[in-house]
Amino acid sequence: MNAHRNGPKSFSDSDAGIDITDDFERFSQRNDIFSRAFWDERIRSAKTDGFFASYRMEAAPRRGDGFTQRDFALRNASWLSSDILSERGAADGKREGFQAPIAYDTPVAAEQMEIDDPQRMSKEIKRIAEFFGADLCAVTEMDDRWHYETRVDTRDMSAAPNHLPSGITHVFVLGHEMDAELVTTYPSALARAATGRQYSHEAAIVMQVAAYIRNLGYEAIASMNDTALVIPYALKAGLGEYARNQMVITPEFGPRLRFSKIFTSLPLHSDQPKKLGVAEFFNICTKCADACSVKALPFGPPDVSTQTSSIKGVRKWTSNAEKCFGFWAKMASDCAICMRVCLFNRDFSKWRHKLWLKLALSPWRKFALTLDRQRGARIKPSTWWARAK
Repeated sequence: MNAHRNGPKSFSDSDAGIDITDDFERFSQRNDIFSRAFWDERIRSAKTDGFFASYRMEAAPRRGDGFTQRDFALRNASWLSSDILSERGAADGKREGFQAPIAYDTPVAAEQMEIDDPQRMSKEIKRIAEFFGADLCAVTEMDDRWHYETRVDTRDMSAAPNHLPSGITHVFVLGHEMDAELVTTYPSALARAATGRQYSHEAAIVMQVAAYIRNLGYEAIASMNDTALVIPYALKAGLGEYARNQMVITPEFGPRLRFSKIFTSLPLHSDQPKKLGVAEFFNICTKCADACSVKALPFGPPDVSTQTSSIKGVRKWTSNAEKCFGFWAKMASDCAICMRVCLFNRDFSKWRHKLWLKLALSPWRKFALTLDRQRGARIKPSTWWARAK
């Protein structure tokens, strides 16, 4: 299964570092760990219920640096715009941006602008996305293997149809950098503000870019965690490579990104996936797995997972989602220690980090691994607050 089901057969799965077996099955979103926390009694508990409740006015601040009232206050405030968006379709069982695509706020223009140069149009859309605030932008063909077999009706957590309008040919993938200083404070409620801020920002960005495309007379569906798995699309679009920590490593920001996407009928030119050498580095690096508090990350080579909350028939590094989310629920906030300690979590605008990147992606990767082994040490959240004084 190395060919796209839709669009030109430009690039193979292997070009993007994707290894699909004959047992491949599309993933049902009802089985992701967050959805299972509402319907699967093996996952749901008072702690998981408390985890979700803590993002509203039921936060439970406690003693401990990073978990005070102001830490939870900043975390919850950072999610506000995203939360308002995601709740507006609740009556119809559609949690927009998470378990349903973002509904149109502007119609598709009746008059369609003629596009005679898809490559030029791709450059234009990237410029528009950057204008609205995206940090990375790339294009790839639509490939429905990565689309959820079914989405989730949030009224009863049942499976619901997951359809897109006809004529969709391309996916515009956007990357949004997370705040580097906040990431250094993981695991903490304070650090979660880095995630929430980007969800709120990316919601506005994808909606604005999609509105621009619709005003040109083409379909454009704004999407965050909904509709399809974004990591395969990011890999196919050439934004980075997959790593042991389950993240896409980019040469600009390492793993410190959130991704969103726009499905569109606009004629576009696809970007090419890139083999950088990330996979070869993670074949010898287990720093994230070593640092994981509950040992949810794998130590061995990529493999095909049989876990409920993972896609079937893809050979890759796969975390134990149940262990990982159990730790989140215990803390009443998420954890990204694996992002914090990653040796690619650097400021690649600085020459010394650019030099390290060249080493890490070369046959000198073992030498790069020995450098800065102490990188990723946790910064106390109180230190972050003190910088504002």
